[in-house]
Amino acid sequence: MDHQLPLILLTNDDGIYAEGLRILRNFAQTLGEVVIAAPSTEQSAVGHSITLYDPIKAHEVYHGEGFYGYAIGGTPADSVKLAIHYLLPRKPDLVISGINNGANLGINVLYSGTVSAATEAAILGTPAIAVSVAAKKNPPFEATLPFLEKISRWVINNGLPEGIALNMNVPAMPFDKIRGVKVTRQSLCRFNETFERREDPRGDFYYWLSGEATPDNGDDGLDIAALRDGYVSVTPLFYDLTAHKHIEDLSCSLTKK
Repeated sequence: MDHQLPLILLTNDDGIYAEGLRILRNFAQTLGEVVIAAPSTEQSAVGHSITLYDPIKAHEVYHGEGFYGYAIGGTPADSVKLAIHYLLPRKPDLVISGINNGANLGINVLYSGTVSAATEAAILGTPAIAVSVAAKKNPPFEATLPFLEKISRWVINNGLPEGIALNMNVPAMPFDKIRGVKVTRQSLCRFNETFERREDPRGDFYYWLSGEATPDNGDDGLDIAALRDGYVSVTPLFYDLTAHKHIEDLSCSLTKK
């Protein structure tokens, strides 16, 4: 009896030509059959947006050794949708989104295209991992791979609960300095946002969004604490945003006659 290799879909929000995706592709080929479907241009911080009112273009990208992947003229979520519904020969066994340069922690997971690609896969019933390394400049992508290999093989063999995606963040340090893996909760750390106002040569004003992350002084079970302490953070995410514990109180208050 022939056994098919696992089919692994790779995507990201940094675009199909990103270094992190190239490194991820080389790694993922050791796990199974790999197909890339990633945005044709950078789509950082687009969140879970999808394209409704424009056509989504897809073209094949070739590198020296041959076919590399599909460049999608849309968002990370578009890329996953189109790949799973149309481009792939069958449903993938795993979707990996990344490797993102820069951590995706706390409130930032709502903005992250990297994470949204993984949660879109979970919505479509496919196990998924979003993987990021906590450095913007010279990220040590290779340090993520031993941890990603262990987690990916486990997911391929065991699956994930329905609707769950894993958000994996790796400290920006050499592999031998990383202390291990912690399964964590999403923190509530966020950016203190500011807008820098500038004036163009025509006298019109424009604004650059900037800001710094606020520290989260919560317990050691949080994603940001694990990363701070030199651990890989793995947070299971679910797309149900309902604040369940508040339903009863609100119902009593808002439905009174």
